[in-house]
Amino acid sequence: MREIALVVGTRPETIKMAPVIRELKCRRITFIFIHTGQHYDYNMSRQFIAELGLPEPDISFMLENHKPAAQIGEMMVKLEKVLSNIDAEMLLIQGDTNTMLAAALTGLKLGLKVGHIEAGLRSYDWRMPEEHNRRMVDHISDMLFAPTEKAQKNLEDEHVYGRIYVTGNTVIDAVAQHLPIAETKSEIMGKIKFEAEKYALVTVHRAENVDDPEVLRNFVEAFLQSPIPLIFPIHPRTLKRLKEFNLYDRLASSENLQILPPVGYFDFLRLMKNCELILTDSGGIQEEATSPMIRKPVLILRTSTERPEAIQAGFAKLVGTNKDAIINEIHKTLNQPQTLPFKSPFGDGNAARHITEIVSKHLNK
Repeated sequence: MREIALVVGTRPETIKMAPVIRELKCRRITFIFIHTGQHYDYNMSRQFIAELGLPEPDISFMLENHKPAAQIGEMMVKLEKVLSNIDAEMLLIQGDTNTMLAAALTGLKLGLKVGHIEAGLRSYDWRMPEEHNRRMVDHISDMLFAPTEKAQKNLEDEHVYGRIYVTGNTVIDAVAQHLPIAETKSEIMGKIKFEAEKYALVTVHRAENVDDPEVLRNFVEAFLQSPIPLIFPIHPRTLKRLKEFNLYDRLASSENLQILPPVGYFDFLRLMKNCELILTDSGGIQEEATSPMIRKPVLILRTSTERPEAIQAGFAKLVGTNKDAIINEIHKTLNQPQTLPFKSPFGDGNAARHITEIVSKHLNK
């Protein structure tokens, strides 16, 4: 009997679900592992799952659609066929992607209990597709695993239907489990031209940033004038826009910046571990940087964040997208370093254990 259907579709979801999968296996709780194919190529799915030491998905999809509405519809059709033919009473999902919305809606219509890991995050920025998804998923979930008390309060304020549990965020578990492997397996530091120097790590990929020529131009100017060398693993979307807006050559020719192709999870963990500072518009990186094994200051290149806990704990600062503001904050962070907490606001690394204990009690009932 397979009692749980566990759904992922992207690399971040797989990373954050990895500790849960390991905990379920440890407790011998049976589950069916489904990959929707939202990130589907060999490097982003099967090889990546194998590198994490996770079991091969029981079911994987090949999606034909890439536009959000059509993609969600296609995933729902395929998930319904799978979920209608297995013996499952619970659906476990994580995050705020199109995969999670498709899975939650399908589970609801099929009468499955939906458990949402990382529930309650809010940016209150309606430009972000993830904000649409996470709000809808939270309101149709039966079990809401909130990473923090702030996320719990967001859910309570919205009077969600499901039961709320504060568990911590599984991303802290993931860093603790994977960084030792990364330090053994990753060879990325040998490819860094600033290896003997201090450097800052940069990532930008969000549509509201890189699709806006003015914002992207601000980023380029700030990066070129950075007082510290930059390592820039470049997202395919960002690369496309840099070339489209005639900005790529200026970055590529800079002696102060090294562009890397997209790097794997283990390589990225090592880059975070060894950097002085992180500049990013990613949500997940804001969390990872607070891990006791990473502990790096983060400048958030956005005007809003759904992870205010990182700011309140002193790890992160919301700096916006203005060139001068970014440069000033880099200088300030380097010249006036703060002692960062040794405890993450996103939990103690036992989120997966808390979640599976709750799930196990529910199944036993």
